Amino acid sequence: MSAATPLKIGVAGLGTVGAGVLKLLNQQARQLAQRCGRPLIVTAVSARDRNRDRGVDLTGVRWYEDAAQLAADPDLDVVVELIGGSDGIAKRTVEAALARGRHVVTANKALLAHHGADLALAAEERGLTLAYEAAVAGGIPAIKGLREGLAANALRAVHGILNGTCNYILTEMRTTGREFAEVLADAQRLGYAEADPSFDIDGIDAAHKLAVLTGVAFGCKVDFNAVHVEGIRHITALDIQYADELGYRIRLLGIARATDRGIEQRVHPCMVPIGSPIGATDGVFNAVVADGDFVDKVVLVGRGAGAGPTASAVVADLVDIARGRATPTFGIPAAQLVPLQAAPIDRRRGRYYVRLMVLDRPGVIADIAAALRDQNVSMEAFLQRGRAPGEAVPVVLTTHDTEEAAMQRALSVIGSLDAVLEPPRMIRIEDF
Repeated sequence: MSAATPLKIGVAGLGTVGAGVLKLLNQQARQLAQRCGRPLIVTAVSARDRNRDRGVDLTGVRWYEDAAQLAADPDLDVVVELIGGSDGIAKRTVEAALARGRHVVTANKALLAHHGADLALAAEERGLTLAYEAAVAGGIPAIKGLREGLAANALRAVHGILNGTCNYILTEMRTTGREFAEVLADAQRLGYAEADPSFDIDGIDAAHKLAVLTGVAFGCKVDFNAVHVEGIRHITALDIQYADELGYRIRLLGIARATDRGIEQRVHPCMVPIGSPIGATDGVFNAVVADGDFVDKVVLVGRGAGAGPTASAVVADLVDIARGRATPTFGIPAAQLVPLQAAPIDRRRGRYYVRLMVLDRPGVIADIAAALRDQNVSMEAFLQRGRAPGEAVPVVLTTHDTEEAAMQRALSVIGSLDAVLEPPRMIRIEDF
């Protein structure tokens, strides 16, 4: 093949990211050709609406109504899948592309979280690349960082802020003092949150990304069903205020950690030290922290979504393919990926923040302390603002290290006390 032979690309999905990819390829065409040694040319696209103005000239580009038909186009080298969704047309398009001998670049974290191991095997058996830098943390080179930059290390853990919508909401709640529902409505109005924000605020989006990172970090099959997932709906302005008093920020984190019981995979709100890299990452930014045995901790921070950052990651994968750089999808050959041995959440050891709403009357604190004592949970700090005899008051406590199962048993007893007026609210503390 001549060095000047163009890499012929088909783009399936022309939404915000798809249009961003086309614009980037057009604007940076000369620079990319120099870096790749050959031009990168979009020759075919697929989207439902042909008449929509996407801000880029599609004259002469073949158009397919069906993305799976685009994948079968005989005059393509690479199919870029930007449709989204774990199944349906996105999955059919990727499978069709691989079956026809086309490399695949995708930003689809849900597809990879549910089918990543099988798709990686299908690609590698055919000598093809399945690339997905854009699927995790947008413009941050998190996949290349873990898979290639840290290839000399055995990774002990990877954690981070993997959803910019949640981080924006929690940041706004802290800086404005407003409650969750009000800030969420603003995020929807500004376009940071979808009309149906469930995937973001309930932690599913972050869990998809964490499952993919876990596969790369630990050489195991991607297993979304093994991720413990909680969202941020229950976080209040009061929790954020107390966190600040205690020296913490509240973040929705994805955490994958190797333990002697297996690999923890969990997504949930955490309290992290204000001065930590994660604690300092505000707004719509993402952050990924990897902990390796030789390199120690490496921190990557940047924009985790949006047309520009995501298109940047997509095109970085196209450059690798154009250059002929090939790496196993998850860092080791797909045939060697092992089933994930999941560590149960109830074996997690660490510290906890608990907020209670209780009737201010004699004996209540003694009953709470007794419930903790009976499960061998030791209190570290206790906060109660003012007195309001006979009225509801917030009580906050933090614990020393304890096992999650013991904490949950104690909270079950505490929640059943007559003087406790609401279910206890617990946030795990991570001292990164």
